[in-house]
Order: sequence, then C-alpha cells, then structure tokens
Amino acid sequence: MSVHLKLSRFNRIYRPSELLEGKIILKTQSSISHYGIRLTIKGSVNLQVRGGSAGVVESFYGVIKPIPIVKRTVEVKSSGKIGSGTTEIPFSLNLKQDENLERFYETFHGADISIQYLLTVDISRGYLHKSLSATTEFIIESDKGDLLQRPISPEMVIFYITQDTQRHPLLPELKSGGFRVSGKICTQCSLSSPINGELTVEASAIPIQSIDIQLYRVESILHGEKIVTETSLILTTQIADGDVCRNLTLPIYVILPRLLTCPTIFAGPFSIEFKVAIVISFQSELSKLHKKSDSRTPRLWLATETLPLELVRAM
Repeated sequence: MSVHLKLSRFNRIYRPSELLEGKIILKTQSSISHYGIRLTIKGSVNLQVRGGSAGVVESFYGVIKPIPIVKRTVEVKSSGKIGSGTTEIPFSLNLKQDENLERFYETFHGADISIQYLLTVDISRGYLHKSLSATTEFIIESDKGDLLQRPISPEMVIFYITQDTQRHPLLPELKSGGFRVSGKICTQCSLSSPINGELTVEASAIPIQSIDIQLYRVESILHGEKIVTETSLILTTQIADGDVCRNLTLPIYVILPRLLTCPTIFAGPFSIEFKVAIVISFQSELSKLHKKSDSRTPRLWLATETLPLELVRAM
C-alpha cells in the first residue's frame, strides 16, 4: 500500500492568501481500516551556524531553534475504511491562520538559512498497524498585495576595473602594463527578470582567459550576542571565453535561480542579502595550476569587482 500527495499546480507555487488544493492518493491491494486522515501544514525558518564561523565550542550547538511561520493540522476524514484499488481524496486548505506566528517569507534554500513549507498527510491505523504518511514541499511567493505595484526599472551602476581598483597582488606584467574594463550592471532587479548589463574591455597588457559573472548569497544569523555571516557562491555565468576584442560591448544576462534566491530580507534574527561579482581571469601559467576560484579567493591572475544586489518581487 502507498500514499502520496498531488498538488493542484505542477510548479507547486502558491501565495499565502490562496487555497492549497490537491489530492491524497491511496493505493491498496485490499480494504483497510483507519482512525483518521489528517493534513498538517508546517512552515518555518531553519537556521544553523557552522563551526567554521562560530568557533569550535559553538559548533556543538550549531543548530538554532527554528522560527515558526505556520503550523496547523486539519482532519480530512474521520475513522472509517478505505476500499481496495486507488482512492483519491481531494482537499482544500487555507494557508493563512487568523494570527500567524511570523510573516510568510518566500521559500529559500540557502547554506545556513532555509525557509521551507511542507504539507504532510498522516493516516492513523492503530497500534497493530504502521501508520501511513507522505510529505511534499510547496513553494511560497509573496502575496500580490505585498508586491511593488510598479515594474522595476533596473538600477544600473557604472563600474571600472583596473589594476588600481584591486586590493590584492597582481601579476607583475599586469601591474606594469595595466588593464581597463568598464561597464554597467543592475544592482536592483525583480526576481522574475534577469540581471542585465554590459561590459567593455578597453585595454589589457595580458590576453584575457575568461570573464564570469558570479552571484553570491550573504546569510547572517544572530547567534547569542554576535552576528555570524556566511557568503557562498550560488552560480557562475560565463559571458566571454578567451581573449575578447578590445572596445567590443559584451552583454550581461544572468537568469536568477528560483529556490536559491528570494527577496532581500532584513529580519530581526536573520538576514538574506545578495552580491554580484564581475571576475576577469587573465591568461597565465600559474592559473593552469589552480582550479577556477571565486572572487573571494584573490589570485595573481584575477581582477574582480563586487557590488551589492537587491532582489525584489514585483508585479
């Protein structure tokens, strides 16, 4: 026998003011008795502090008590019997309670912070039989009333990358010969839109190996009396491979991954922010000896520019 949940929407995306609808699907070879079928909605912000950030002693207490958002159990069917074969039981539940414990944050899967919403079905069969259960995750996005009512016009920031803007040592030939890369990139954009911009290599004493756009999440957690912050790489998008023509404008176009990003959040016990980095790798024998690194690892053959990125959910 088996049980699983099938939601009404294939993408599993819902808003807090909407109904969570779907079916409980049961498959049994013979009829069974049960003592009730219940559905539980649970949403929470899960926080953890890794030992590398918190220290050796605190690493033993790295998991912090989750912040509850919603938790509710509803009985779909009282005690009874389920016939053999396939049985489908429809359900429709309100997500919002009269008094929510917390606001409904958007679903987010991070390294140290996870915002997750789960739907669980439990079929109680008494002491002599094992209960049946199944769990599925559904995705929450902001209510329409909480969205910006106007389209986001990307806020473009002009940047320049030269040997003088770098705070780490560079190859001697890069320091002496120099390089100059200019461009613009949006630092405030809608989650449903890509990160846009453009870039131009004006001059470079050493041939360029590649140009990448890297997206980072910055997760901060209030742990005791201090704030623990972790920055981790989400994705890397290559916009140029090999030495590019000088004074040629290259487009920047980066699609945001849904579950790994969310609107920028500044809450009391935690915050979720984002950064975008332009990483230029120059051709060098030294670079062949090391794996490709992100902008947080300064290398002699790398030049970078990192900018804060605000993500919002708009109409």
